[in-house]
Amino acid sequence: MAAQPLSSPTYTRTGPGAAAAHEALIRDHMPLVRRIAWHVHGSVSSSVEVEDLVQTGLVALVEAAGSFEDRGQVTFAQYLGTRIRGAMIDELRRQATITRGAMRRRREIAEAESALSVQLGRAPTDEELAFQLGVPTERLRQERDAAQPIRFEPIDGVYSDDNPWFMSDDPNPFELLESEDLRQALIEAIGRLSEREAQVIQLYYVEELNLEEIGLVLGVGAARVCQIKKSAHDRLKKALEARIG
Repeated sequence: MAAQPLSSPTYTRTGPGAAAAHEALIRDHMPLVRRIAWHVHGSVSSSVEVEDLVQTGLVALVEAAGSFEDRGQVTFAQYLGTRIRGAMIDELRRQATITRGAMRRRREIAEAESALSVQLGRAPTDEELAFQLGVPTERLRQERDAAQPIRFEPIDGVYSDDNPWFMSDDPNPFELLESEDLRQALIEAIGRLSEREAQVIQLYYVEELNLEEIGLVLGVGAARVCQIKKSAHDRLKKALEARIG
């Protein structure tokens, strides 16, 4: 079951108590990071350790706490959930071709970066991180570069939301709902989708994951996700057209 977001307190970045409120926001949402880490770890076949995902999520938490703007549309926890999942999935990609020694060093760097981020309330500079690790700045950069994976471009990469040849021209079904009748029709149509189709629609439109990220969650290629998404779109479109008459 997917991790459920916590309710988020209102806070301000400036004024008296801003720093304390910022620290409290981070501290209150640390359990959410761990729950999402276990969920992502259990959803994909990977040798990555849960603690690696937790460290990645903590960095994303600090960054999210510093960048979130409350406009009344989503809560901080909802915004944070998307940021954490995206960061963890990116980490799974990066670690796919890294040696164990490099992974261990990356974990040490990530832990130091996470600790400094919480302490400073922002992402540390290379100089600050190097000082924390007790190494020269240039060596830190070399170790970080050496720990970067070799990038392979699978054929599934063709099925990307950023590729103009495969960008979906289908309108977001949720943007077409101008009446309660159509909203109800969509709800009923989604209820008739297969479990896999409903998952793809949820992850794409609600969780805002791209095709590759959905593939990692479901354990299939991006090309297959593209097929499932199109099938779901076709079925939803037919259901709405039938209701419109």
